[in-house]
Amino acid sequence: MHEEAVQSDVDLIELSKQNPESFGLLMTRYQGPLFHYIRRMTQLPHDDIQDLLQEVFIKIYQKLNEYDEELKFSSWAYRIAHNHVIDYFRKVGARVQINSLEDYEWEKIISASVQIEKAIVDKDCVEKIKICMQELPMKYREVMILRFVEEKEYEEIMDILKKPKGSVATLIARGKEILNKKIKEQNINCF
Repeated sequence: MHEEAVQSDVDLIELSKQNPESFGLLMTRYQGPLFHYIRRMTQLPHDDIQDLLQEVFIKIYQKLNEYDEELKFSSWAYRIAHNHVIDYFRKVGARVQINSLEDYEWEKIISASVQIEKAIVDKDCVEKIKICMQELPMKYREVMILRFVEEKEYEEIMDILKKPKGSVATLIARGKEILNKKIKEQNINCF
């Protein structure tokens, strides 16, 4: 069995503090999830996402001594990635846009909506709903992606977005409501 699969995140953090080469084990563990998170939150080319990811890992490494073991490491890492993406778009003066999610990922978001509980089979319908999702304000898209695509628990989303549970629940409920309204406005009826 691989060494990194046996060790906890906290163990790897402590190793990384003593030996910087051990940080590679944490990078290996989180590069896929963080890459996909950044990809889902932006419409940047692969190379730009890789650059952002490298910058995120640099920030994570630089802040290892600030890590609070009361939090899940993954939540803390996602928070750093979240902040870095927001800062990047502020710096370049662009709006954060949602990337093309895979159809099954869109289906997860859509099936979570209160009035849209059936699975989507019609590809044309998925494309129409993607457009509706892209029109959602960033704060709703992000929380819905974290909850229904990344499958994060409320506590993790609270840690990532630094919002209380009630605010997270409200953002999710409002996001679903706005999405349902947009779907109705577009007269999308796939169910």
